[in-house]
Amino acid sequence: MHRILTPLTSAVTYSRWLHMLIPAAAASVWFFISDAFWAPLLFAVPIGLIPAMRLEEGIQAQLLLTPSERGRPDASIAAASSSSWSERWRTVLWLEVRLLISAGAILALWLPVASIELVLSAAGRPPGGLAEGLDPHWWNVLLAPLPIVPLLVLVVLGGRLSTAAARWLLGPSPTDRLTVLEGLTEELLERNRMARELHDSIGHALTVAVVQAGAARTANDPAFTERALAAIEETGRDALEDLERVLRVLRESGTPVSRRPTLAEAERLLDSARSSGAKVDARVSGDLGLVPAPVSREGYRILQESLTNVLRHAGPVSVRVTITVDDGRLELEVANPLSGAAGLPGSGSGLRGIRERATLLGGKARTESREDEWRVSVSLPLDGIRWSDAVHRSSGR
Repeated sequence: MHRILTPLTSAVTYSRWLHMLIPAAAASVWFFISDAFWAPLLFAVPIGLIPAMRLEEGIQAQLLLTPSERGRPDASIAAASSSSWSERWRTVLWLEVRLLISAGAILALWLPVASIELVLSAAGRPPGGLAEGLDPHWWNVLLAPLPIVPLLVLVVLGGRLSTAAARWLLGPSPTDRLTVLEGLTEELLERNRMARELHDSIGHALTVAVVQAGAARTANDPAFTERALAAIEETGRDALEDLERVLRVLRESGTPVSRRPTLAEAERLLDSARSSGAKVDARVSGDLGLVPAPVSREGYRILQESLTNVLRHAGPVSVRVTITVDDGRLELEVANPLSGAAGLPGSGSGLRGIRERATLLGGKARTESREDEWRVSVSLPLDGIRWSDAVHRSSGR
C-alpha cells in the first residue's frame, strides 16, 4: 500500500501532470475553431522540424518531467537544438506522442466532473457527463470517490509514460553521450591532478619544515635558526597558495586554474632544498623556453616530489640535479647518495605520482639504485605526440 501511495505524495507526479495539460490547453483552443481533431497532429510536423523546438521541448521536459536531473551533464533528456535531420524527425514524433498523451489527459478531466455530478444527484438533480443515466438518489454520494481512483492512476501512469517517451525521443545522441563521458573523464583527471599537486606541494612544505626545525633545534646557532625559520615561512606560504588555489577550483566549478609554476622557477625549489641543509648541484643545459607549458609544469612538480623524497628519506645530503633539453625531449635526473636504509624511497605515493605524470605526457620515469646512488630519471617528449583535451586539462591548461 505504501508503494502505491508514494507517487501521489511526490511533487514530480503533479509537475508531470502539468506537462501533459500544457499541449491540451493549446489543442482546446483549436477545437473552438474547428472540429478537425487531426489538424494539431499535422501542424506539429513543420513545428518539430525547427531546430530550436527541440531545445524548447528539452528544457520544458527537464523542468517538469525530470526536475532532479536539471542542469546535470548526464541528464537523460537533452536540452539542445536539433543538429541533424534524425533529431528533427524525433522531435516531430515527440510532439505527436505528446499531443496524444494530452488527449488522454483531457478525457481524464471528465472524471472529477463525474464525481461532482454524483454529489449533486444526491440533491435530486439528474447526473450528467460520465454519470449520465443514473437515477438521482442520496447513495450516489457514496459513489462520488470512485472516479477519482482512475484519475490518480492516469496522472501517475501518464506522467511516467511521458517521461519514458521524452527520454527515448529527446534523449542525448551517442555523440552527446560521448561528450558527457569525455567531460566526466576530464573532471576525474582534473581532480586526480589536483590531488597529486596537493600531495607534492604540501608534502614538500611539511618535509622542509620538519627538516629545518630539526636542524635548527640541534644547530644551536641563532643565525642558522633564523634562516631555517625564513625557509619554513616561505615554503609554507607557497604551500598555502597552492592549497587555496585548488580549494577555489573545487568550490567554484568553471573557475580556471590559476598559473602554476614551471621549470623556469625551479631555482626556488633548489634554494628551498639548500636552506634545508642539502648540498644541491644543479646543471641545466638547453633552452627551458622551448619546453611546452604542460611539460614544464609537470616537470616542476616531478622535480619537487623528487627533492621532497630526498629530504624525507635521506635527509640533508648532497643532491645532483640534471635538467637537459635536447633532441626534442626533456631529460630530468635527481640523484642522491645511498646511506643505508635511509637513502631508499618510502612506501608512499610520491614515486607512483611521478610515474603517472610521466605516462600522462607520453614519457617514461625510472627509479633505481646504481653506483651507491638513488636516482630518479624522467624523460618527456616535447613534441611528436598529440595532446588530447584530457591531457591539456589534467595539465592545468
